[in-house]
Amino acid sequence: MNDSISSLTGRIQAFVDARDWRQFHNAKDLSVAIAAEAGELMQHFVWQQDGQIEERVAKRRDEIASEIADVGILLFELADNLGLKLGDVMAEKIARNETRYPVEKARGNNLKYSEL
Repeated sequence: MNDSISSLTGRIQAFVDARDWRQFHNAKDLSVAIAAEAGELMQHFVWQQDGQIEERVAKRRDEIASEIADVGILLFELADNLGLKLGDVMAEKIARNETRYPVEKARGNNLKYSEL
């Protein structure tokens, strides 16, 4: 199975186009849908303590995976609709984060880059 960003994006767009849904998938609505799906993902973990999280993941792995997939699918579509090459913008952000969070300063702590 080819799981490249461009291949998956093509499958997502073909799915949307076959159903004539592009008319509903503007930037605002896709952004709202991403936030809604992220909320559904977070719901699996709300009020769970450290010891409970691993158990929750094991018991609800398929449900959690489905929510992660929903967020990803919508994100891929939004980026493509905006003319952004998701792989490129992600690579650029990783490079920026490598500069913001140098290993020698960031290793083992969770401070924001402006606090390092």
